Order: sequence, then structure tokens, then C-alpha cells
Amino acid sequence: MSSPPSAVSATVSTAETRRRAPGSISRRILLLSLAWIAGLTLGGGLLLDRLVTATLIRNFDAQLAETLPIMIAAAELDSAGDAYFNREPAEPRFAEPYSGRYWQVSAKGRSDFRSRSLWDRTLALDLDKACLTLCTSRNESFDDEPLRLVEQDAIIPGSPAVFRFAVAAAAAPLDSEIAAIRRTLWLALGVLALGLVALAALQASYGLQPLRRMSATIADIRAGRIRRAPEADVPPEIAPLVAELNALLDHGAATTEAARMHAGDLAHALKTPLSVLLNEAAANSADLAATVRREATAMRRHVDHHLARARASARRASSQARAPVWPVLERLQRAVSRIYAERGIVIDIAGDRDAVFQGEAQDLEEMAGNLIDNAAKYGGGRVFVTVQARGERLEILVEDDGPGIPSGLDRKLFERGLRLDTSQPGTGLGLAIVRDIAEIYGGSVRLAESADLGGLAATLALPAAVRPAVA
Repeated sequence: MSSPPSAVSATVSTAETRRRAPGSISRRILLLSLAWIAGLTLGGGLLLDRLVTATLIRNFDAQLAETLPIMIAAAELDSAGDAYFNREPAEPRFAEPYSGRYWQVSAKGRSDFRSRSLWDRTLALDLDKACLTLCTSRNESFDDEPLRLVEQDAIIPGSPAVFRFAVAAAAAPLDSEIAAIRRTLWLALGVLALGLVALAALQASYGLQPLRRMSATIADIRAGRIRRAPEADVPPEIAPLVAELNALLDHGAATTEAARMHAGDLAHALKTPLSVLLNEAAANSADLAATVRREATAMRRHVDHHLARARASARRASSQARAPVWPVLERLQRAVSRIYAERGIVIDIAGDRDAVFQGEAQDLEEMAGNLIDNAAKYGGGRVFVTVQARGERLEILVEDDGPGIPSGLDRKLFERGLRLDTSQPGTGLGLAIVRDIAEIYGGSVRLAESADLGGLAATLALPAAVRPAVA
């Protein structure tokens, strides 16, 4: 029985996700450490190997070369023009056949003068190559005995020929010494590399332990065993993460509580109008239509108010937007002026043209628009808007030349549905909406008497976006 296409696609998608998923941090640290340690060990080992080998060979050749000045100083010519020593080198091994230490003096057209240790053998020397200074090489004259060869050209007094003085030694001891040192070197480097890998594994395990504890803490929070991440005994590198996690939890709890309160407020606000409508409908009241209009209008006010708060809360929680203040105020100036064109309303704007609100432009329009609309609606014809940005705070002052507000009623004006002037159309929710949205952004709104126009002065305080430094 074949699997359904949806199951097959889900399985393929899961497999692709697993293939594309990045490895764990521990695995990344271990792989990076392994690559780094392997590279350093291999590169360092090769470098040390070459350095030690070259040093041993150079010292070996230097010991051989000490015999050449003695040979050149003791060299003379016989009656046939061939070379001989008036005093042979004192090294005993030069007199022992096949001892592994040899010397030879050769020249073109002359007989070879050899040490007794060579016996019936002759060193194969390249006389066509000049060796005015010391020449060192590995010589394979004898199949069963590789040699290290040191050569130098010299002229024996009384002879026009150039003689080649050569000293050779069996390379087997040198090769054995190099092999032993090489084994020791690579063994030491291997042990060091294993120790470094173990240290990297320990660092990955112990160093990432706070992250594993954070994972367990998040699991406990999700399961409801704890409400917040403990901030005690937290490494400094993890402390900001813990603080941000707790802040996120607090914000989520506050948002949930606010949503619960809004839902309760809305349900309570709609309960009374609905009860009135049900009672009127059950009693077949004669003025049922008027009652429906009145109560529906009240319910709409409540719904509009809570919708405005819900939209502002959602934008505030999911956005880090920036809104220039001046263009928003200019749009509101044109819109409100057209609405009250028959009254000749004059709206003036002054202050900081570069002020920027740290929030959404729609919310700024909602708040400033309500204040400016109220000033134009209830004022005497003049509205003055002033913008001031002071560090991280932004203030928008809206003044009018109206009658103002009676003493002691400034706080009551923020209550939903309360209106001082019932002759003008409205819902009585404008200032309440302004206050609620401002509080969502951490701001506030204050009402006072205008010192310049004599009417109402509403001050809207909001967070200002930090301006970039000018180079």
C-alpha cells in the first residue's frame, strides 16, 4: 500500500531540512579545532623535520670537512707528477679496509691516490664540476653503502693540474640518527595533537555547558515549571541573553494580560447595550428603532476604541519603525483644514522639522489627528501645533483659542464616551484613544490651559528616534 502524496512530501521536506540544518556548536568547534590542530601539527612537523635533518647533515659534513685542510697541507708530488702525502691523516679508520671512512685525491690525467680503507674500490668523483669552495653531496659510488661526500679543489705546488681532494663517510649512521629523531619528533607531535584535541573537546563540552543549561531552562519555562530564567550564577556572555529572554517573557505576559483586560472591558461594555436591546425587543417597545440606533452607536464606540488599541499594540510589539513628524502634521493640517473649511480654521505648525517618532506613522496620525481635530472642532478658529525633540523624548503641543476646560475635569476627559460639548458630533473616545496609544509607546498626554491662545493646550509626549551622528 503506497503512502499518500502529502506524507511523502512531508518526509522529503523533513529529510531536506535535516540535511540543510547546521551542525551543533560543539561539532563546529571540534571540527574547526581538528582542522587547525592538524594543519599546525603537519606544517610544524614538516618544518621541524627539515630543520633537524638539515642541521644533522650540516654537522656531519662539517666533521668530514675538518680532514680536508690536513690533506691539502700534506699533499706533495712524486717524480711522476702524482699526488702523495708526506703525512697521512691520523684517523685510524682511514687505514682499515671498508671501515666507512675514506679519502681520495684525483686529477685528470693522474692516478688516483686513495686511502687504504677503500681497498679495491674508487670513489666516483665528477671532476668536470668545479669545487673551488666546499662541495657536499650524497654519493652512491657503492651500491651497498651510501656515502656522504665532501670535496674541494686545490693546486699542489709544482703541478699545473687541479687536484680534487675528497673525504667520504658511510651515511648509514647519519640516516639511522635522522630516522630516530624523526620518529621521536612525530610521536611527540602526535601526542601533543591528541592532547590539544582532548582540550578542544573539553572546552566544547565545558564551555558550552551554560548554553545547555539555557536550553533546559527554556524547556522548563515551556513546560510551566518555572516562569522566568534565573539570572544568578550566569556567565557574563550569557547574561544579556537571559535578560532579553526574561524581558520577552515579561512582555508576553503583559501583552496577554492586556489582551485579557481588553477582552473583559469590551465584554463588559457590550453587555449593557445588548441587555437593553434584548429587553426592548422582548417588550416590543414602540421606540425600538431609536433604541437600536443609540445602543449600536455606543457599541461601535467601544469596538472602535478597543480596535485602535489592539492595532497599536500589535504594531508596537512587532515593529521598530521610524516616522518623521513634520510630514504627518502637514497631512493632518491639510485634511482638518478641508473638513472645517466653512469655519475658516487656521492651523499653524512650528518647531523642529527634523523630529522623528520612534513608532508607526499610523499611530502618530491617530494621536495627533485626534488632538488637532478636537482643537479645530471645539476651538475658536485658531490652532497652533509646536514640535520639540529633546534627546530621546518628543513633545507635540496642540493649542486652541477655545473656552478650554473647567477646573478639575482634565482627568475626566480621558474617560471613554465623556464629551463636554454635546452640540458637536463625535463619539467621546478621541482623548481616550490618544492616551491609550501613547501609553503603549511609553508616552503620555497632558491637558492644561494655553498660555498663548487662552484655550486648551494638549501636550503629547512620545519616544523620539535617535538621530544618526553627522560626520
